Parts: sequence; structure tokens; C-alpha cells
Amino acid sequence: MALLPGVLTSLKAAPRRQIEPASFVNFLTDEELARETTPPEIKARLSANENPFGPSPKAKQAIIEAIGNTYRYAFFEGRKMIELIAKAEALQPNQILLSAGSSALLQAGAMVYNSGTILSAQPTYEDLLSKAESMGTKVIRLPLTSAYKYDLDAIEKAIDATTSLIYICNPNNPTATLLDPVKLKSFCEKVSKKVPVFIDEAYIDLVEDPAVSSMMPLVKEGHNVIIVRTFSKLYGMAGMRFGYMVAQPETIKKFSALTPGSNSIASTTWAAAISSYEDKDFLRDAYTKIKESKEYLYNVLKEEGYTYIPSSANFVIFPVKEDSRSFATKMSNNGVSVRSWQFNNQQWCRVSIGTLEEMKAFALSLAKIS
Repeated sequence: MALLPGVLTSLKAAPRRQIEPASFVNFLTDEELARETTPPEIKARLSANENPFGPSPKAKQAIIEAIGNTYRYAFFEGRKMIELIAKAEALQPNQILLSAGSSALLQAGAMVYNSGTILSAQPTYEDLLSKAESMGTKVIRLPLTSAYKYDLDAIEKAIDATTSLIYICNPNNPTATLLDPVKLKSFCEKVSKKVPVFIDEAYIDLVEDPAVSSMMPLVKEGHNVIIVRTFSKLYGMAGMRFGYMVAQPETIKKFSALTPGSNSIASTTWAAAISSYEDKDFLRDAYTKIKESKEYLYNVLKEEGYTYIPSSANFVIFPVKEDSRSFATKMSNNGVSVRSWQFNNQQWCRVSIGTLEEMKAFALSLAKIS
């Protein structure tokens, strides 16, 4: 179809719009992104907090069986998934919102609560916070405690009439620290009467006792708490994109208006998610393997003279004695990708937990540059 001359002229004159990349790569430098997109040079990709042991065999089989029906819209699978979550968490269906990963839910959070000030911590997972700032929202990031955890007392003191949301990542990324569940529960019960508390539980399945550490029961009790989870971590479905949010019905309505919801989820992802959610044996096995690899990593770091922050997730962060970007580049040159961080006037390396073979590759690379 030919364009009218005037339209063509206006298109040529209009500046090109920069296409925003996927959420994960927003936080990567060009150098870091190059390492992530050159897999032949990388022996161990330990920079994205993925589960190298997933998805489960049952999920893989479910995907194969679902392929033949991918010409159909997945109208009913979402209802099935909601029923499973509602039963497991003792929630009502109207308290659950499904999504293709948690990124869309985090972005929606930035939009829903952009009329005031968002309180959080530094460092933490930046997706919701950076998107909020790009929309003109003020974000206040308070320092972590000496134990590298959210300072709940400081956050509570910082609440004022402009506060529209509190964002907490628990366990936190990049520190992998877990808040005391009793203290966090008390904080949420008190603070949520004034302002919504958004808790990102992306890594909650990787803690020793998720049922104790999760704030999910607070939603059932009627508190103004929002919980977001993803299947990108322990479930091993980072590339398939599935996540969900639980909150009070009115909050779910607000988020539903800003997200594509279950319509954005592919039939094969539905099949894998439903099978994975019910495959408790696989999840326990993956958790055990990740724990074994993490213990191996702890020993390697000790032997090489590094300290580290004890981890409640599938990654470990430790301080390095040189520029962290230079450190990451050296590791990458040896075929191991890691992430670099700078906070608390210190240079840090964050390493994801891989298979034992991948952790051995990390150990060899670390020994060469130490």
C-alpha cells in the first residue's frame, strides 16, 4: 500500500523511537550484554540467576503434548492454574492475576502507584523502581542494614503523606538476604494500613522453608499486601515466561487494566506451568542440587580468600579487591559470565548457582585471576 506524500514526509522527519529492550537487559552494560549473547564463548553462564536443572521432565512432556493444540487460543488453562494456586494458598480466584513472567506485573506496579513516592532499598531489584522513575515518579532508596537486609524501621520512619507504595524484594537481589519473617509480618500488618506493601518473592521457593518466610497469608487475612512470584527461578522456566500476583480484589482489578494477563501466555507455557506446579518431587530435587552447588561455591570462595554474604537464594555475592567490571571481564575471558556490582563503597561480584560442573569452571577461572 502506497503512503500519501504528506505522510511519507512526516515519517522521514520524525525521530526514530528507541525500542526498549527486555527487562533483564535494561540493567546490563553493552559489555555485559555481549557476554550474555555469545554462548559459544561461555562455558558457565552464572550471571542471570537461572535454574540449570529445569524445567522438570513432566513439564517437558507436557510441552510436547501441548504443541499439537497450539493453533487454539488457551481460553481455559488460566482458569485451571488459578484454581491450583487458590487451593494451595487458600485464596479466592479474584485475588490472583496471571502473567507472562513477573516483569509485566512490576511494570504495572510502577504505573498504578506513580502518583506519589515509592520507598525501597539500595541495592535491590530495580525493575519496578527504574520504570517508576522513567514515568516521573519519585523513588527513595534507603540503605540496607549492616547485615545487608532491608531496614524496615528506617522505611517505616520514611513514610509520609506522599508515599504511594513500598517495594520489598525478599529474598533480596543482589544480596540474597532474607528478612526475618516475624518482623516482616509485623511490619506489613502495621504499615499496610497506611500504604500498600509490594513484596517481590521471585526467590521465595529457594529459601529453606518458603511457607514460613512468605507473606502470602497476609493477603488471605485481608491486608493491603501485594505478592508477586515467578516460575523463572526454581521452576526453571525463565525462557518460557510465567508469573503471578496475589492481592486484594480491588488491587487485582487495577493491575488487570494495565497488563495483558493470561492472554499473553502461550499454550506450551501453560502446560509446563501446570505440570511444574504439581511436580513437588522435581522442585525438591532441584532445590537440593542448588544447595549442593552453593556449598561447593562457599568452599571455593573460602579457599581463595574471599568472604561472602550467606545466601537464601540461587546466587551469592562477594566483595572483590578490584574494579568489579574488570573482574567480570577477566572471568568472562575464561568462559564464565558473572555480574558486577558497586554499593556501600565496595566492588562486588554476583555469581549464580549452576551445576557442579559449572561451579568447577567458576573455581578454575577464579583461581587463574586471584
